[in-house]
Amino acid sequence: MKIDRRSFLAFVIGGAAGTALSPLPYKLTDDLSIWSQNWPWTPVPPDGEVSYVDSTCTLCPGGCGISVRKVDQRAVKIEGMKGHPVNDGGICLLGLSGLQLLYGPTRVQQPLQRTGRRGEGRWRAISWPEAISKVAANMREIRAADKPHAVGCILTSDRGTVPFLFDRFLTAYGSPNLMRTPSFLDSYELVLHVMQGVQAMAGFDLENATFVLSFGSGLIDGWSSPVRLFRANSAWRRNHAKIIQVEPRLSNTAAKADQWIAIRPGTEAALALGMAHVIIRESLYNNEFVENSAFGFSGWTDKEGQSHTGFKELVLGEYGPDKVSRITGVKSDEIVSLARGFARASRPLALTGRGRGLTPGSTGEYMAVHALNALVGNINRPGGIWTLPEPDYTSWPELEMDAVAAHGVQRGSIDGAGSKQFPFTRSLLNRLPEVLNAGKGNGLQMLMIHGANPCYTLPDSKAVVEAFGRIPFVVSFSSYMDETARNADLILPNHTYLERYEDVPAPAGLSKPFIGLTRPVVPPQFNTRHVGDVVLQLAKTLGGSVGRSLPWGSYEDCLKETLRDKWRTLEDKGFWHQPDFKPPAGAAAFETASQKFEFFATAIHAEKRKDPDALPHFKPVEPEGDSSAYPLILIPYDSMRLAAGVIGTPPFMIKTVEDTVLKGVHVLVEVNPETAKKLGLAEGKTAVLETPKGRITVKIHLFDGIMPDVIAMPRGLGHSAYDKYLAGKGVNFNEMIGPVQDPISGLDAAWGIHARLQKA
Repeated sequence: MKIDRRSFLAFVIGGAAGTALSPLPYKLTDDLSIWSQNWPWTPVPPDGEVSYVDSTCTLCPGGCGISVRKVDQRAVKIEGMKGHPVNDGGICLLGLSGLQLLYGPTRVQQPLQRTGRRGEGRWRAISWPEAISKVAANMREIRAADKPHAVGCILTSDRGTVPFLFDRFLTAYGSPNLMRTPSFLDSYELVLHVMQGVQAMAGFDLENATFVLSFGSGLIDGWSSPVRLFRANSAWRRNHAKIIQVEPRLSNTAAKADQWIAIRPGTEAALALGMAHVIIRESLYNNEFVENSAFGFSGWTDKEGQSHTGFKELVLGEYGPDKVSRITGVKSDEIVSLARGFARASRPLALTGRGRGLTPGSTGEYMAVHALNALVGNINRPGGIWTLPEPDYTSWPELEMDAVAAHGVQRGSIDGAGSKQFPFTRSLLNRLPEVLNAGKGNGLQMLMIHGANPCYTLPDSKAVVEAFGRIPFVVSFSSYMDETARNADLILPNHTYLERYEDVPAPAGLSKPFIGLTRPVVPPQFNTRHVGDVVLQLAKTLGGSVGRSLPWGSYEDCLKETLRDKWRTLEDKGFWHQPDFKPPAGAAAFETASQKFEFFATAIHAEKRKDPDALPHFKPVEPEGDSSAYPLILIPYDSMRLAAGVIGTPPFMIKTVEDTVLKGVHVLVEVNPETAKKLGLAEGKTAVLETPKGRITVKIHLFDGIMPDVIAMPRGLGHSAYDKYLAGKGVNFNEMIGPVQDPISGLDAAWGIHARLQKA
């Protein structure tokens, strides 16, 4: 049997991916056991009664159920919860490492006040009453100056009772500045709004899809809910579903797919529209859906007599396979074959959101990919993309606002979300550093951060630190000494997820309504406090309408009252869900002006934008930098062996990182051998990588699985905080790239950056 080089690479890397996704090899477990005995903080449980506590993991957006084994009051092992609708007994490396985060040295053990310069790491311990008093005093002073809008808050999510408490607290105080960390779900939220007219979350019925077309989504590299996707991948193999991965680099997902389509980075929207061209030209689309449930497929004339181009005319006129091939680097016959296979599948699903989906993207790209689902009529149907209603289980007393609060919230969010310029977007945290550093708006006098580490996770992280340095008072609620906590003035540490009650609604991408519950597996190990209780205490200390708007005596009281009839189920099972949920079908699925799915988004057109912006189209997102000075393109990649979000990679996971990713303290950059030869670079050699954002020293890893003139670097390294097992290893990719603003959403649409590489 003959196999070409691409197939050989997929075979080799796919085997490695299979090992990474399988239960931990005994040798690795043994190595870890020996290695971990050298840690001075390794817990040694006493003999005693063994028990299990079911809970929910919150270390990533996946929302997996976990079962924690205890000996007396000591947690000794975390396993996946059997029968859980998300992971059904499975667990990933990060979830398995949770005990290191519970008992490890990176915990903030008590309230701390900064004594040195920001980032210097000099602190003094203070009491909880003193800490809360300091925050309240600052907030009183800001409010007395009639500037409640100068207070902001950054959360990892704006869903669930804790985010709802922050939102209610800020609104009663008078601030509109509740911001959340961005992800691919932001872009999907916007696209569902403008093309379907719904305020909903995107769910993907991946388990029942027979043809999955992924535009760069790392389905087994941590995208959405990782363990759920591992299980789905196994089901696809059993059911002979076809998986196609489109991306410029051979990831683990691409290696395990049925077909890897190498594409020039940033041209994914063009490929989607080229496929649409073939599907329409050959009449392979779902005629019933297009005729009865879609608007803007064909051109039309509005009431004012203005003619508008339809989606059909657009793609047939501008996105023929030959033209798209020149744009994307994908062969014309491959585009045609891909389109036919997708359209003829019984339950095809197209999706996007690069890597783990930690960043949003171009609105045009998301609209183009979503248009493919509409062409085959697989919206809110088995194996397709579903709309999930926003969590609506909070039915709290009416909010009380005084004149100061009413005036403050009318000022609009400092990041521009919801403004006339960006009316469709709920949060634009990526814009905050530029706004602050440019001195635009009214600035912020105080910033609170909970469940987020923007000084590490946002692009152009140096600019983020600089922006935070302009805020007089920064409060972190982090359980760990991460980069953002190190740059705060006050740290009020939250309990970890193994020490607290909290609801966990709607894991990323799940296709059924779901609420998980974290519960105290062990008592708080240090002098920490539940962030919900801190918010309630702050409200009580401020008093007035703010205090009356948050009347609960404790967070646990608030949680039980909020969940009401669901509480008993959550206590008994550890989760609540609707396995028989069916999304709205037919006309009920669409709440647009036309009451149909809109290929031509009238919501965008109504904002007086040019007509092309209302149609899915390919408008290249240009990476930062001059191609003559920086001839290469640097892109990031994600790995299940590195945590790249809020949580730093625990020592357990660092042990599993390959030496082709991290060698000692040096990060390796993947380079195609053809590119390396041209630059005079060789395997393992030291080189200097430079982008418009910075200059670093790296090592070279030759990799046939990346396109020529494209180079790749992992996310999740380069921490300046945490412990000696993580800090100082590699480089944070976000130091090397800056945001590129999408003109429609305002979200970050950057997928890479121009770079150059030369011998050290």
